[in-house]
Amino acid sequence: QVQLVESGGGLVQAGGSLRLSCIASGRFLSIYDMGWYRQAPGKQRELVATINSGGITDYAASMKDRFTISRENAKNTVYLQMNSLKPEDTAVYYCNARIRRTILQEYTYWGQGTQVTVSS
Repeated sequence: QVQLVESGGGLVQAGGSLRLSCIASGRFLSIYDMGWYRQAPGKQRELVATINSGGITDYAASMKDRFTISRENAKNTVYLQMNSLKPEDTAVYYCNARIRRTILQEYTYWGQGTQVTVSS
């Protein structure tokens, strides 16, 4: 069983910062891409940022200047540093990872989500 567990969400004032973490646990061979997505009330889930096993990153254009994704491969962990937060960043943030469980099995997994609320 593979699990992704997020942490670090919470309530913050506009202009503040938060750092989200996501740890992958269970039995697997390797982790390829990891990423963060978010879903605001009444809206579709959207990409925030991704990072591959080599550290190459990709961001949604609207978040590129304020958010930073990073990972520690030895800890099977991905982070999202969020600065200069705005009320429109309020959403549930989900971790995502493409994981090779066995030689023949590769799946995309999702965490349960962590709430980020930015007050004005």
